[in-house]
Parts: sequence; structure tokens; C-alpha cells
Amino acid sequence: MVEIEVVYAAEDRQVLLAVMVAQGTSLRMAVQASGIAEHFPGVDLADCPLGIFGKVVADAEVRAVQAGDRIEIYRPLLADPK
Repeated sequence: MVEIEVVYAAEDRQVLLAVMVAQGTSLRMAVQASGIAEHFPGVDLADCPLGIFGKVVADAEVRAVQAGDRIEIYRPLLADPK
């Protein structure tokens, strides 16, 4: 088992959960197992981009978690920052 964190920030609040998952669990599976969906029922976590410490991970369904990872769930931008 490895300890990780899963975090999501909505416009009005953010939630960070510490979670223990099995070694070899993918990022996407770890997010689903974290229970964060219960805090944000309107968010489709199956399609949100994921990252670790501010860097987007392209293969979240394949990449395995590592101890200490902070998995960030990114929401779509409402406006282009440029």
C-alpha cells in the first residue's frame, strides 16, 4: 500500500484527501477509489485531466501511483488565460 493525496478545487472550495491505495494502482483508479466524487457529485471525474504536483499526466489510465504523489484533478477553463 502507498499513501497519496487527491485534490480538486472548485470555484467555491477545495478538497484534499489522503488515501491509501495498492501499489500499481493507476492515477485514474486512485481518484475513483478516493471518494472525492462524493464531495463534487456534478463533476465527471472519469474525463477530467489529471496531474501530479502541477504537471499534467497524459496517460493517467496507465501510470501507476507512487508514494507521496499528489494527484490533482483539473477542471476545464472557462476563459482563455491569454
